[in-house]
Amino acid sequence: MSCLITLCVYFLSVLSAVMTKPITEDIDVLVLLPHNNTYLFSYDRVSPAIFYAQRALEADGGPYSGFRFNIHFEKSDCVNDALFALVDGSCRQKPDLILGPVCEYEAAALVRLASHWNIPVVSAGALAAGFRSKSGEYAQLTRIAPSYLKMAETFTAMFEHLHWKSALLLYEDDKQERNCYFTLEGVYHQMSDYHVRLYTFFQEDRLDTDDVLQNIQDAEAVIMCMGADKIREIMLAAHRRGLTSGNCLFFNIELFNASSYGNGSWKRGDKYDNDARQAYASLSTVTLLRTVKPEFENFSKEMRRSSEKAGLLHCDDCGSVNMFVEGFHDAMLLYAIALHEAMKNGYNKKNGTEITAHMWNRTFEGVAGQVSMDVNGDRNGDFSLMAMTNVEAGTYEAVANYFGANGTFQLLPAFNAERFTLTGRHKEPVDINKSCGLGVSALTGVIVGAVLGTALLIAFYFFRKNYRITIERRTHSEEVNTRKHRQLREDSIRSNFSAA
Repeated sequence: MSCLITLCVYFLSVLSAVMTKPITEDIDVLVLLPHNNTYLFSYDRVSPAIFYAQRALEADGGPYSGFRFNIHFEKSDCVNDALFALVDGSCRQKPDLILGPVCEYEAAALVRLASHWNIPVVSAGALAAGFRSKSGEYAQLTRIAPSYLKMAETFTAMFEHLHWKSALLLYEDDKQERNCYFTLEGVYHQMSDYHVRLYTFFQEDRLDTDDVLQNIQDAEAVIMCMGADKIREIMLAAHRRGLTSGNCLFFNIELFNASSYGNGSWKRGDKYDNDARQAYASLSTVTLLRTVKPEFENFSKEMRRSSEKAGLLHCDDCGSVNMFVEGFHDAMLLYAIALHEAMKNGYNKKNGTEITAHMWNRTFEGVAGQVSMDVNGDRNGDFSLMAMTNVEAGTYEAVANYFGANGTFQLLPAFNAERFTLTGRHKEPVDINKSCGLGVSALTGVIVGAVLGTALLIAFYFFRKNYRITIERRTHSEEVNTRKHRQLREDSIRSNFSAA
């Protein structure tokens, strides 16, 4: 009996070891990032986040410790480099996973080829509305950062809540990567039920603020995407024209925590600072909602140290964790989860379609908080609406949040309903002298018109009476003549048909 018990214990221990043994696999990862640090998703900025995720996944004792990621970086130039790198590298061996590229035009070509080759692509970019259709050429694309359409849901929720009907989309087009074009394209598509107009100007052209303000007149809200300096220029011009006193509300979009996209900063240390501060009281900013947890704090510190080593801290936002840094970190986690599930179900790393399916329609814990992926492989976005809550100090804080997973628009304690009410929209400027002059002129016109109208009515009455008497006198004789004419015409038709 004791031997039997010992044997059972032995088999149970062996079975337990087999069951808990991590799945092992070597995974070839191709990462496509630009080397130019003017990009917020450059190699120096993003690669530390990818290595950070790799170390966490391969750590002993974890569910993915059997995975070994062979990460290979190639240069992306937002034109063709990514596609060429994939084609050239595939002559030797196709990668199991592609991270990036970010830029829309470059991503489009690469994702088409990767989908043809059944290779999963996870990117913190490719945010344009055109990538939402995944049924064909973009079938292998998973977007780990919220797309522009997801961001635009914030505006539709806000417009519905505040009962606004119209908007002007105002953006700067650089004719190259066209980030602002794609940003407001998402807003345009999402707000198809509203009256939306577009106004664009090119980066190299002089900004015609008079023409801009002329187009603003009929809009309840102005949604802008452009450089911070041009946003300030427009806000100052609008303030001088009196358009920041409740006539319309202004918004800018800052998804990337970068001043190049207009971060609501009014202060420049010049003579216009005071006016700019007052003008920006009417400017709100839509940005990503940050859910900070202890792990994210550690991650941020590590990213900052990496930036310092790379000598990046001389530029704006180089020391901060933007959505690209966070997104590519979470891309590694999401792929590991999906691959692990697929392999448990009998698939292998070359079953790209199956692995991609496991990345979609799921929730997992990312470095900054919970990440929700929708059924189309796009991340649901959580966004904050920032507004100036202290005009004297010129400081901003979140006044509302939008949660994309359930479509909730949440007002925060700092929300001021009066601040978002179009109080000045129905007030017309009054000129007393002009008003009095117009009043006298209008009254004179009414009197003259009434006299003329009465005269015309009297004349018409006598004309109608005389005309009716004349008609009655002529009726009998004309009726006789008409009967004779009708008879002649009918006889003529009958004779013609008979002849035929």
